[in-house]
Amino acid sequence: MSELGVKICGITTPEDALVAQELGADYLGMILSQGFSRSILPDEAVDIGLVAETPLVAVLVDESLDEAQRIAELSGASVIQLHGEENVEYVEELRRRGMWTIWKAVRVRDPEDVTRAVEGLGTSVDGLLLDGWHPDRPGGSGVSFSWEGVRVMRDQIPSALKVIVAGGLTPGNVADVVRVLRPDVVDVVSGVELNIRRKDPELIGAFVRNARGEE
Repeated sequence: MSELGVKICGITTPEDALVAQELGADYLGMILSQGFSRSILPDEAVDIGLVAETPLVAVLVDESLDEAQRIAELSGASVIQLHGEENVEYVEELRRRGMWTIWKAVRVRDPEDVTRAVEGLGTSVDGLLLDGWHPDRPGGSGVSFSWEGVRVMRDQIPSALKVIVAGGLTPGNVADVVRVLRPDVVDVVSGVELNIRRKDPELIGAFVRNARGEE
């Protein structure tokens, strides 16, 4: 994996998974909680896993612990990304049930949201995913947040916590967020799509190159 990780999220087909990994993605994200526009079933994630050599990320929203474990095991995910109201106790129990890396999403309205997440979650998670705040959606809304506002407290985030930045990223602005926030991983959904369930290879390629400052 390169120094800066790139996650292509909202993968719905094996074809898009292959394209994303061939173009340099380090993680492939799949929405495995149901009821969202890019949701897929665990069985569909199995099909993606059969062709993907890139680590799979199971994106979950307020699942029961038993269901989260079931979905993660069925899908073959090595990372679980939590986008709901899951607390420290939930995370610690989920960790006891498997060898997953766990990322917790934080919907950022102001820098204090990040500070509270760091203080509240401590070392129970492996990474914080900073996403834009939307009143009705737990993630994937394409809404950004104030990078400059978070920049001033970026160094307060413990080095043991991976910082994943999402929210309205595109090939046109990803280089800026890398410069401002120095994330460990950049995460894109709608910014590389042909339509809501299909990725655009040209946009994926441009996103990866621009994130890494490649010509």
